[in-house]
Amino acid sequence: MMNTEWYRIFLYTAKAGNLTKAAQELHITQPSVSYTLKQLEAGLGVKLFNRLSKGVRLTPEGAALLEYVEQSLSLLDAGERKIQSLKDLASGELRIGASGPVIKHLLLPALDQFHADHPGVRIRLFQGRTSEISSRLREGQIDIGLIHLPLPDPDLEVKPLAAIQDSFVVGRAYRELAAHPISAGELFGPIPLLLPSRGSSTRQFADQWLSAHGLKAEADIELSSLDMLIECARRGYGAAFVTKSFVQQELTNGDLFELQPTEPIPARTVGIAVRRDLSLPIIARRFIELLSSFV
Repeated sequence: MMNTEWYRIFLYTAKAGNLTKAAQELHITQPSVSYTLKQLEAGLGVKLFNRLSKGVRLTPEGAALLEYVEQSLSLLDAGERKIQSLKDLASGELRIGASGPVIKHLLLPALDQFHADHPGVRIRLFQGRTSEISSRLREGQIDIGLIHLPLPDPDLEVKPLAAIQDSFVVGRAYRELAAHPISAGELFGPIPLLLPSRGSSTRQFADQWLSAHGLKAEADIELSSLDMLIECARRGYGAAFVTKSFVQQELTNGDLFELQPTEPIPARTVGIAVRRDLSLPIIARRFIELLSSFV
């Protein structure tokens, strides 16, 4: 295998038809050009140039080689330009997965900024549960996953991103219950429960919290959409289990009211998950840096 730079010198010389002109264009000395061409000819075992009084001319073997050298170096140059565009975030893909509420309330602000700064990067966004996101990470379908912790998966490296606090919220129909502390037991009785669908990490957390207080979660309404849970609570259908920061606007506006459990609901953490055994793409690394600055 010959040195790629030898072929580049061969190409410049063939185009210039003169060793001195080739050396000037390459910013090297004429003896260096001459020595390299002799090495290339020796390595290939053929004569590539006829040395003339006013320059050089390709031999038939040299002309045959030139066609392939031009194509090869053109591809290499294109590859280098592609790498540079990826480094400059002028092209490429950002592949990321998260749940719907996390996308809306944690991811989109940073994603908006990233898209505005790097419009040439194609954004591929997958919405799913933590289990689905971790599966896609392992299969290499996405590069970054925003998931609820803990996530005991030896194939994934997970770093905390943001702490979140869950709460039960009600609409105006139950607002009087938000005026004083309420026990977990009182959540079962006059207040219908509105919970996320089974299988979601938020539902699992709610079930664990209720179970820790000797209660079995029996939802009156189960919904996979956070927006629908919020809407049902606002309309007076019961107490919805949601992340407090995701309904802050409704709480501020007086459309929803936060219940005050006597047994505090522990905080949770949203984390950034990536494949442990794979190098993270430049685009993904840069987005994680941006996302961390938004939280």
